[in-house]
Amino acid sequence: MVFEHLRIKHSPRARRLALRLDPKDRVINLVIPKGTSMRTAERFAHDHADWIQEKLGALPDALPFTHGARIDVLGIARKIVIDYDESYKRTDITMSDDQILVRTNKDDPSGRIERFLRNLAKETLTEMALAKASDIGKPVTSITVRDTKSRWGSCSVDGKLSFSWRLIFAPPMAMDYVVAHEVAHLVHMHHRKSFWVLCRELSIDYLEGEFWMRNHGHELMRYGHAS
Repeated sequence: MVFEHLRIKHSPRARRLALRLDPKDRVINLVIPKGTSMRTAERFAHDHADWIQEKLGALPDALPFTHGARIDVLGIARKIVIDYDESYKRTDITMSDDQILVRTNKDDPSGRIERFLRNLAKETLTEMALAKASDIGKPVTSITVRDTKSRWGSCSVDGKLSFSWRLIFAPPMAMDYVVAHEVAHLVHMHHRKSFWVLCRELSIDYLEGEFWMRNHGHELMRYGHAS
């Protein structure tokens, strides 16, 4: 293929050729339905070359977890400071108002930094979700955080909530909106008017949070990836 950032996805369930942006992996997925030839798929991609370049070009620069990088965590820009010393026995990470200090004996502690942020996301999202669930008198059976690509959160009929750990990089109002959205599903497993009324009631600022996620949510995928 002529496109460096094009990834082939054969799908027996797809009904037509499609191009889908994956902002996490920073590639375009070329979805090919069963029975479609590669020549036809390549021609389809060539015909949409401008769209492919536009979508990839609009992606924000990646922000890997390296020394000196500034990342937004819980609505505050914090600088990653890596203090490397081979005499350290383990990696220790602490966060203050303006920085994330990483004392480590590892040449590349990015994995440990991500684990720290994932745990922080789990703690923060759990606290928020349980508080909102308590407000409406609904039990939560479990809360998990994952690295999802297409959904920021989910709620099952048996009260299990799941969130993307990358919400830790979103502004507080946006994070709050996603939590309110999923907690509202504990009552309404649909998106009819009654659901949105409850979602608004549970949100600190529904309009601001929903607007940011709809227009900027894809930016959360930039964190932790090498440029």
